[in-house]
Amino acid sequence: MIDSILNSVKKRVNIAAEYTAFDEDIIVEINSAFARLTSLGLGPVEGFQIEDESTNWANYETAGVEAYHLNSVKSYIALKVRQVFDPPGSSYAVSAMERQILELEWLLNTVREAALYPIAEGS
Repeated sequence: MIDSILNSVKKRVNIAAEYTAFDEDIIVEINSAFARLTSLGLGPVEGFQIEDESTNWANYETAGVEAYHLNSVKSYIALKVRQVFDPPGSSYAVSAMERQILELEWLLNTVREAALYPIAEGS
């Protein structure tokens, strides 16, 4: 398992960790995805961003995201980066990717709301 946020996202968009020519562009898109998650109420209230490959997923997890949500967050960020940086060639694949992104946003938002507003037993 790759711990570096940047390197794990690069792997998901088929770029070798050693290839750094697009790192700045990828970092911008990663941070944009983190900003969207912050607007959904996930992660630290003050936001979260990376600057290079030294920031790990554990840094985000300890900033307020439960461990069991982390895989959904990883998928979400990889999809958002790929959507901008390396979109699929077919309109069907683009639509499928957009649906996946919306589904993950809904899932993460629902889980966040359930944690904030738990249903009382016996209700």
